[in-house]
Amino acid sequence: MLKSFLNLFETKTASSPSYTLELATAALLSEIVSADNEVTDEERDEYKKQLQKHVKLDEEAMSLLLRKGQDTAEDAVDLVQFTQVVNQHCSAQERNDIIRSLWAIAYADKSLAPLEESTIRQIAELLYVPHSQFIKAKLAVVEGN
Repeated sequence: MLKSFLNLFETKTASSPSYTLELATAALLSEIVSADNEVTDEERDEYKKQLQKHVKLDEEAMSLLLRKGQDTAEDAVDLVQFTQVVNQHCSAQERNDIIRSLWAIAYADKSLAPLEESTIRQIAELLYVPHSQFIKAKLAVVEGN
C-alpha cells in the first residue's frame, strides 16, 4: 500500500509542467511587474526591454513570450519552478544579470515598493546569487550604470 502511494506521488511529480529557459525568465521578470499590484506603462516597457536582453526573438515571438510569461507568472504557485530552470541553464553571471533586470523593472516607475524588493530578494536567494551581488545590482540600477 505504501508503495502504491509513493508511485502516485512519483507520477504526479513526473507530470509537473516543465518550462523553457525563455519562459522561465519571462515569468520571473513578469513577477516584478505585478509584485506591487500597480502595473505601470513604464514597468511594462522595461519588462519588454529587459526580456530582450536575455532572449533573442523576432517581434512577433517576443510579443507572444511577453504575454505567456505574464500568464504563467499569474498562474504560478511559487517561484521555484522557474528558478530551477534558470539554475540548470545559466551561469552565475547570467543569473546576476537576471537580478539586475529585476531591479531595472522595479525602478522603472521611479519608486520601489517593499513587496518588489522582497520578491527580488527571494528570487536572488533561489538563484543562489550572493547578497553582495544582489546589492551591487540594485546600486548599479539606482545609479544608472
